[in-house]
Amino acid sequence: MTLQHDNATSHTACSVRDFLQDRNVSVLPWPAKSPDLNPIEHIWDLLDRRVRARVIPHRNVRELAGALVEKWGNISQQELANLVQSMRRRCTAVLNAAGGHTRY
Repeated sequence: MTLQHDNATSHTACSVRDFLQDRNVSVLPWPAKSPDLNPIEHIWDLLDRRVRARVIPHRNVRELAGALVEKWGNISQQELANLVQSMRRRCTAVLNAAGGHTRY
């Protein structure tokens, strides 16, 4: 198994590296502070914005969990397809920016 992560500090801690090594999980080499081209990150952002935009905010963990499940279920297949279809543009933008910031 090969794992991809974004080199966030929590993902590169010694305990995490040891855990993965003990289970023979290799990690895909990935540059630090690289542009995030993993589509799931954009879905997490979409989910976060929708949960925060609720008229009645959650008051506890149970309500938060319910809101997350509800909003996750409301992400349409078309939104997912649009994201996947945008990946060529996103990659091109990163290449054109020489790995720097893009509008994505």
